Amino acid sequence: MFQPNPRFGAHRALLASTAALVVLGLLAWWLWPREEPPTGNITISTGPTSGVYQQYGKRLRDAMAKNMPGLKVELETSDGSQQNVARVADGEADFAIAAADAVETYRTVDKAGFDRLRGLVRLYDDYVQLVVPHSSGIETVKDLQGKRVGVGPKRSGVRLIAERVLRAAELDPEKDIKPQNDTIRTAPDRLRKGKIDAFFWSGGLPTRGLQELAKVYGFRFIPISSEVVDELHGQGEAFRYYRSALMPGDAYWSVQRGASVQTLTVANLLITRADMDPRLVEWLTRTVIRNRDTIGSDVHAAQLVDLRTAIYTDPLPLHKGAGRYYRSVKP
Repeated sequence: MFQPNPRFGAHRALLASTAALVVLGLLAWWLWPREEPPTGNITISTGPTSGVYQQYGKRLRDAMAKNMPGLKVELETSDGSQQNVARVADGEADFAIAAADAVETYRTVDKAGFDRLRGLVRLYDDYVQLVVPHSSGIETVKDLQGKRVGVGPKRSGVRLIAERVLRAAELDPEKDIKPQNDTIRTAPDRLRKGKIDAFFWSGGLPTRGLQELAKVYGFRFIPISSEVVDELHGQGEAFRYYRSALMPGDAYWSVQRGASVQTLTVANLLITRADMDPRLVEWLTRTVIRNRDTIGSDVHAAQLVDLRTAIYTDPLPLHKGAGRYYRSVKP
């Protein structure tokens, strides 16, 4: 007569109990109340068309739509960092991207509302890019004397840096050059048509406006020496955010052909106000960090967002909602 194997029966019982536990676990996961994502309406101030701020803002909005589908996000173009800081401080925008030097400058000129500003994430670095036609005789910043130079709109971050670089090279931005208010949207075409002799741009690498120009026009970059950066550092607190750096030789391969360019960089921050809902700020901070590679597939600079450095939002204190997120992922 057949005798059942007791070990086989025990094995079947173990499998059955394991399966039951898995089913119960999945059921509990589905039924357990989970935190609903934030809803409402927010405004993010970005930057000029064809610039990295605007490009990054669009991809961030796409990521937020997946994580927080009930949140309506409106993007507002701007002249750049200086206008963005003012908009957030004044309550005209809820969030913005701004360079650290522009934030510090806003503080040092005692603008109203600075004490309400808070940081979420240190994003990526902007590289200062001084562009001239390939055939130009301009070789140094000093050679810009008497030239028509795009320095950006008055409320832009590039205007702030361009004027400081010019002064460090002993040029008066108002008297020694012919300043033009070009943005990255207008400067490339005006350079190509001979309406300006050079232009400054400060942005992540690569910038789409310059990529498009490289397809139709030959240009090159003028180096900004480490001596200029040293001169800047001696001029005050707001200047300590500039760092001497090499623009990688593959940033614009058809232009550089692998040759790096001496320049300076400044960190970008995602900013808000202290009164912004901490839960919303926590969710947004998480979205920025977790979607670094997704956003970076289109905005290369976004790949450089690093959890280890993201928390350093100097000169702004960290928003408590962002702090909550960083504590949750601390090893």
